[in-house]
Amino acid sequence: MRKRERENPCGVCGHYHKYEEGEVCGICGHRMPAVSEKGIQVSAFPSEILPEFLFLGSYDNASRAELLKTLGISRILNTVPACQNLYKNSFTYHCLQDDQNLPFDDAIQFLEQCEKDRARVLVHCMLGKNRSAAIVIAYLMKSKRWNLAQSLQWVKERRPSVDLTQEVYQQLQEYEQKILVSLENQPCLVMPAFPSHVTSFNFGFPKPSDPIPAPAFNNSSAPSLFARPGFDIPTQEFTFGAAHNQGNVSQSPLSANQNPNGSDITMDGS
Repeated sequence: MRKRERENPCGVCGHYHKYEEGEVCGICGHRMPAVSEKGIQVSAFPSEILPEFLFLGSYDNASRAELLKTLGISRILNTVPACQNLYKNSFTYHCLQDDQNLPFDDAIQFLEQCEKDRARVLVHCMLGKNRSAAIVIAYLMKSKRWNLAQSLQWVKERRPSVDLTQEVYQQLQEYEQKILVSLENQPCLVMPAFPSHVTSFNFGFPKPSDPIPAPAFNNSSAPSLFARPGFDIPTQEFTFGAAHNQGNVSQSPLSANQNPNGSDITMDGS
């Protein structure tokens, strides 16, 4: 490496690579996120996942100290061990040390403390679409008690660039099962509802807004499976749909093939 390059490290990650020319850092993977893979201009602002509390972003977002201060962010959760914590004198950092398996419980404990302290926190990885997104999804599953599909949907609606790898998604599935096991051991647990303005997942069960069908049994207006007593109704006053409100109950049931006036009923479909 030439001496001039050593004297001009990257202003974002602190390592030596040609950031302006689009060269990817060989140490931490930092690169210029000017345009996403889909051709959409990447915002310098992180994505707000939970109002006035939880933000999701990239290493580039985390490098903009003045912008973060403008948003009121005071704490940063760094999910990539190779990424440097750039402003230790200005922000409270928590860095995950495992670059293979995501330590969800460790990260969630830090986020819960941030929420308790009413401190705004940014969760970031290199591009803000895989590791950091998985941490945020895991936090939603644990704190909101939403399932994986609901939590992923919530995050993707607020940051469309989220793209989990198969390995990370599998870790989230395993963590979801871990949460379910812990919830089964908690008696009298009431699960909070997923926000109504977001498409819900009912897995084939009736929605709370659907009308509840009246049971066939223990219903005085439902027809019996067996013969029912007939009604002693004058022929000239017989009208369909009003039989239950006229006359008194007779002791002798009607024949299955007779009208109340005695004539036979034909079953030819007419």
